[in-house]
Amino acid sequence: MSWDAIRGHDGPRQQLLAAERRGRLPHAFLFVGPPGIGKRAFATEFAKALLCEKPPAPLTACDHCPACAQVAVNTHPDFFRGARPEDKNDLTIEVVQEFCTNLGSKPVRGRRKVGILEDVDEFNDSSANCFLKTLEEPPVGAVLILLATSLAMQLPTILSRCQVIRFQPLTNDAMRTVLAENEIADPATLDRLVRLAGGSPGRALELADEELWNFRSRLAESLAGPRVDGVALSQEWMKFVEEAGKEAKAQRQRASLTITLAMGLFRTALRLRLEPETGDEDGLKGLADRLDEDEIADRLDACTEADYHLDRKVQVVLVVESLVDKLCRVCHAN
Repeated sequence: MSWDAIRGHDGPRQQLLAAERRGRLPHAFLFVGPPGIGKRAFATEFAKALLCEKPPAPLTACDHCPACAQVAVNTHPDFFRGARPEDKNDLTIEVVQEFCTNLGSKPVRGRRKVGILEDVDEFNDSSANCFLKTLEEPPVGAVLILLATSLAMQLPTILSRCQVIRFQPLTNDAMRTVLAENEIADPATLDRLVRLAGGSPGRALELADEELWNFRSRLAESLAGPRVDGVALSQEWMKFVEEAGKEAKAQRQRASLTITLAMGLFRTALRLRLEPETGDEDGLKGLADRLDEDEIADRLDACTEADYHLDRKVQVVLVVESLVDKLCRVCHAN
């Protein structure tokens, strides 16, 4: 992979090149942006460029030397990663301790060591304190790349010691290019995924799941009916979420995807409400006729709040039941 394969992030690359030209490339970076937009791939390409043995241009990897090949397959002795364990809600102190130990050892092949630490929104008190010692007194030649989704969730000490690089959602054209590269070619599918994913190719690829769209059809049918059976809908929703697997992370991820689909349905209903000449898209005209703009907005707000609570690790069943209850209250009020 090269920079040509990194879609939609020319701004961050130019920011790094400008720092390199000034001779002021810092030891620590905080890459911040929504999930699924390519921060990890960008960080890997940046690490490859820093460790490349025959760079053809500043901060550009040759993609042919042994160092480039080893970074690409995560076997370079001076390149390493850390991330929240699959079965944990926090970035654990064990992960951070190993990361800092690796960072503190002397480079094996060159003058740099490069570490990518993901999920830094999820520090707990112990892991944060452990990491801050290394961040405040970084080893000579070490470059740290931290990946986050929110500036608001970062400790002031991290913000003050890192160069913040902001990543934006991809444009619709860039989204279509990435999805086409991932063998999604049907124009209608592309349009739906681009509309739903909010500039996140990762989110779009997660949504390209036939089981999700089958659930979406059932959800649309239920929501478009004259009254919503809240108990039955909650049970069906949770059953579908639990089919993702026993791990809490898998269930939380599927629950978030279903909420994205629900928001898409309400946005469609709003469009039908505002543009009555539009056909009965997804069978939601009945819903659009029954709810006014403010009531549809209330449902969208309820979905946004539910996704926020999922992100804050509230129990999935509580999030789903609360969301359905709010949707039913709006519906029954009419």
